[in-house]
Amino acid sequence: MRFGFHISIKGGFSKVVERATIKNCETIQIFSRNPRGWQHKPLVCGEVEKFKKDLKIFGISPLFIHMPYLPNLASSNPGLHTKSRETLEDELKRADLLGASFVIVHVGSRVQATEEIAQLNVIRGINAALQRVENGVGLLLENTAGQGGEIGYKFSQLKEIIRGVEDQKRIGVCLDTAHAFEAGYNLSTPQGLETSLDEFERFVGLKKIHLIHLNDSKTPLGSHSDRHWHIGEGHIGLDGFINIVNHPLLKNLPGILETPCKDDKEDLKNMGVIKGLVQN
Repeated sequence: MRFGFHISIKGGFSKVVERATIKNCETIQIFSRNPRGWQHKPLVCGEVEKFKKDLKIFGISPLFIHMPYLPNLASSNPGLHTKSRETLEDELKRADLLGASFVIVHVGSRVQATEEIAQLNVIRGINAALQRVENGVGLLLENTAGQGGEIGYKFSQLKEIIRGVEDQKRIGVCLDTAHAFEAGYNLSTPQGLETSLDEFERFVGLKKIHLIHLNDSKTPLGSHSDRHWHIGEGHIGLDGFINIVNHPLLKNLPGILETPCKDDKEDLKNMGVIKGLVQN
């Protein structure tokens, strides 16, 4: 498993790889823009080329782009849904320019809509975006904790959305360990992990997983409360992550850590812990 972190783009893309190497990253995830706003600046060609060159020099791959926080493809509000779909289209284009293999998107919140309508909204938005942006970038649905009106916390919900996507070659899943645990999938024990993976295979298919977000959970099993925590210090625990990173069906996937970070020391500690769990 290749390990990495979500890396800040503050100050420009030219600073990203330096930050990644300090944290001993082998793969990285980034935002391509300000994640808390709708507006964005166009990518600067020279800066992008340096970024891609640096990634190659330091052997950091694959690169993942995470969608901003504001879009909600599950929304039934016409204006918000349109803006969300347009943002996804922009991200697919920007990911291609940056050399990313995938864009990761939160499935979304149903708000006042039914689960079924929300799922149809997501399907409609994805199909429209993939039709409008025909490139090689894939889209990964990130499972949720089921907090508030979130959908996509059950593997059966992911199945319904993925089944409705027309371009099956460009749709997959980013499996977040904290979100899955908080949604009720017990990844902390060998039996719980096997049961969860069996269910995922039955509903979605393990071949659809292209990335794992490696996060411990500060809240208990089935809490539906999204709180990431340091590896081995939460309710999944060290034994849980030993099983996850060494599982024969998962160990060859890239893993991105989104653990709490006050400074580089915290990230280096989490990186050291997760790498120390790998059994050769």
